[in-house]
Amino acid sequence: MKHKGIICGILAAVCYGTNPFGALPLYEEGVNTSSVLFYRFSMAVLMLAVMLLIERKSFRVNSSDLKTLGSLGLLFAASSITYYQSFRFMDAGIASTILFVYPVMVAVIMATFFREKVTVSTVTAIILALIGIGLLYRGDAGASLSTTGVFLVMVSSLTYAVYIVVVNQSSIRMSSLKLTFYVLLICMLCLLAYSFTSPDLRLMLPPSPRAWFFACWLGLVPTVLSLVLMTIAVHEVGATPTAIMGALEPLTAVAIGVMVFNESFTFRLFVGIVLILSAVLLIVLGKRSAAGHSHGETFHLRTLTHTISTIVRKTWRWKS
Repeated sequence: MKHKGIICGILAAVCYGTNPFGALPLYEEGVNTSSVLFYRFSMAVLMLAVMLLIERKSFRVNSSDLKTLGSLGLLFAASSITYYQSFRFMDAGIASTILFVYPVMVAVIMATFFREKVTVSTVTAIILALIGIGLLYRGDAGASLSTTGVFLVMVSSLTYAVYIVVVNQSSIRMSSLKLTFYVLLICMLCLLAYSFTSPDLRLMLPPSPRAWFFACWLGLVPTVLSLVLMTIAVHEVGATPTAIMGALEPLTAVAIGVMVFNESFTFRLFVGIVLILSAVLLIVLGKRSAAGHSHGETFHLRTLTHTISTIVRKTWRWKS
C-alpha cells in the first residue's frame, strides 16, 4: 500500500506543478485572477460530480464532516488566491519554487502540535530551505523580487501545509473523490464571494477557445487529479512524506516556465532549488535515521553540508 501512496504523491506533485501552464495563458488573454480561479474550480467540481454520478456514489454528508470540509475549502481557497496573485509580481517558476517550503511547514506543524519527533535533519532542513529562499529573493542584475509576491507565496504555502495536515488528522471517512468534490465546491463558493470584493475582480468569460482549453486544463490536471492523488497519498503514507514528494512541483513549474514561457533560469536560481530540495532530502534521511540509524544521519548531514557549502561558495564567487 505504501508503494501506491508514493506513486500517488509523485503524480500529485507533477500535476500540481502544471498550474502556470494553465494560468499564464489566461492572464495573457486578459482574464483576471478571480475568473481564472473560479473557472478552474467550477470545472473541477463539475468533473467530480460527473465522476460521482457515474460511480453512483452518495452525495450525503453529516454535519460534523461538513465542518471539516468547510475548513478545508477555506484553506484551499486562501492558498489558491494568494498563489495565483503572486504570478503578477514574479516569474511563475520562482513563485512555484518558493511555494515548495510548505513541506518544511508541514514537518514543523506535525512536530509542534502532534508530537512528531524533531530530528537534527528536520532543523537543518528548515535552515537550508530559508537559505534557498534567500537566494531566490534576488533576481537578475541584483534586482530584488517583489516583497508582495514573496509574501503572497508564503501565505499560500502555509495555508496549503495546514490543508495537508487537516486532511491527515481528520476523522473523515469518505472516498477521495467525494472529499475533493466538497472541498472544491466550498472553495468555489469562497472564490465567487471573493470576486465581488472589488470591481476589478468581477468574473469574466474566457475570451477564446484557447482560453477555454486552459481553463479546462486547470480544472482537470492541477486540481482534480492533483487533489485526489494527494488525498490518497496522505492517507496511505502520511502528511510529511506526501509533502516531501512535492519536490517535483517546483521542478515541473520551473521546467514549464523556462521551456514554454521563456522565463530566465539563472545559476543562482539553480542553487536555490538545490538547497530547497536538499532540505526535503534531509527530512527523508531524518525519518530513516529516526528508526535507529543515528550514525547514518550524522554521515548524511556531514556529506550534504559539505556539498552544499561548496556549491554556495562557488555561487558567490561566480556572482562576483
